[in-house]
Amino acid sequence: MGLREKLGPNAPAEMAIDWDMTPADTFGIFESWGGKIRVRNKRERYYYFYIDGWVTPPQLLFMERGIKHARVLARIMAPQKMIDACVAAQGKGLLDKSYAIDEEIKGWLIANVLEGGDASLVMPYADEKAEESLVTDLPHRDASHPAIEQVALRHLPAFIAEDEVEGIIKKFDFYDSQRHPAGTFQAYLVDNGDNLTVSEFKSGVMWQRSGCDITNHRNVATYIKGLNERKFGGFNDWRLPTMEEALALLGPVCNDKGLMISTCFSKEQPFIFLADKRKPGGYWFIDFKQGTVFWASGTIPGAFGRACRSL
Repeated sequence: MGLREKLGPNAPAEMAIDWDMTPADTFGIFESWGGKIRVRNKRERYYYFYIDGWVTPPQLLFMERGIKHARVLARIMAPQKMIDACVAAQGKGLLDKSYAIDEEIKGWLIANVLEGGDASLVMPYADEKAEESLVTDLPHRDASHPAIEQVALRHLPAFIAEDEVEGIIKKFDFYDSQRHPAGTFQAYLVDNGDNLTVSEFKSGVMWQRSGCDITNHRNVATYIKGLNERKFGGFNDWRLPTMEEALALLGPVCNDKGLMISTCFSKEQPFIFLADKRKPGGYWFIDFKQGTVFWASGTIPGAFGRACRSL
């Protein structure tokens, strides 16, 4: 029994394994339009194995990728000692915990998954096609609310060095999975009743619940400009959030959409641009899936966009 049969009815019709594909390659290839491989069209799919180190213990996964498309097809039940050894050999970076497989795992996969082996070694993921629910159980903006301690967060863009980030996070006791997992700041979100926005009362910030698709820094600025021109939600002062404003949304619990923020926000923007730039170079982002802020080079910027405004 081959891999396709083990994946069951949701298996792709054509599925060639790309043994050279690594997690480090995928951003440049599929998200930033600047990668070393030119993908011919948006329907083209690539298949590869990688190790997800964001979970404990790390897991070996089989992935389907394309332009603006990512789907985990299955978890592969390889020997845990072999997976752990592969991770240990590559080192544990602070921000990137997706690891390429090594030759030992490749050989094991060929022998036990691609050319035979027990079907129980492949655990297919459910095919998630259900429409996302944006129903919120938040209190309405005009309802009675408890006394809320206000915090004054920076709303103007800034240049921020890496060694300044931890101080920013701890100053407000924000949660960050990498730098301050003990953070206790808890947002107080209310429903504005327009199906478009929510407001965070502690920081005095109104948020767009959805946002734009993955794009570059120039295009996200154009997107924000468009929101203001058409007075999205009735306002024309939308902007990108600062690091502090975005961190105020994070919490230690991963919701059923796989994000570490309120379920009132769409899952279609798992990581977004921030207004801040890195000193000496690059852009700052927040990753709602991993619960942390990170930076990336300005040469291949790519992220989703979500706007906010001051109340």
